[in-house]
Amino acid sequence: MRGRVGRACTAGLVIGVLVTGLTGCTGDAGDDGDGKAGACADGTYTWSDVRREQRLTALSDPIRFKKKTGAYTSRLKPLGDTVYRPSVTGAPEGVGATGVIKALGRHLKVEEPLAGPSETERPEDDHFFESATGAHEGAYYAWAAIDLVDADFTHTCGDGKPVKGHVRTWEGAGAGFLPCSVPSGETAGRLAAQRTCPAGSEAAKGS
Repeated sequence: MRGRVGRACTAGLVIGVLVTGLTGCTGDAGDDGDGKAGACADGTYTWSDVRREQRLTALSDPIRFKKKTGAYTSRLKPLGDTVYRPSVTGAPEGVGATGVIKALGRHLKVEEPLAGPSETERPEDDHFFESATGAHEGAYYAWAAIDLVDADFTHTCGDGKPVKGHVRTWEGAGAGFLPCSVPSGETAGRLAAQRTCPAGSEAAKGS
């Protein structure tokens, strides 16, 4: 994702930005079953109404460098108090929420596993990022976001009655940092620029 670090529970660098304490990311890929047990572990999923939504979760104050600056650290302030948790309704017997989420990941062909049932993303007051690429000058903007996924499913197994359900999880969470002369290619980045970049800047215009 352009100008954004990857999943918040994995440290990473993108255009020199090191994110620390970005989100309260806890848990592992899931703890309610491995999706292999039970008579319906090899059932068939039909997915429908798959929706992706990126939400802006934290924002820095407007960032302005009056002269070239080599390194910079700033706080990302949470926007609201929403705690995100994966949820599955109608999980088939013998499959569990973990198995359903893994099946959705296979359907979407995601590069990294979708968030499992035991994971959370929560607002934190001590989210900081550090940029050490050097030569920062002018106006910049920084933000954090989560990439949510919702989907309905129908699970069939042999001659059994089809089971219908719903999944909500996320593909990743991370942060971005860009100069206001560069528009973000992401929904959350564009919203961040509109709120903190100078009016008329390329990022604020979203062009």
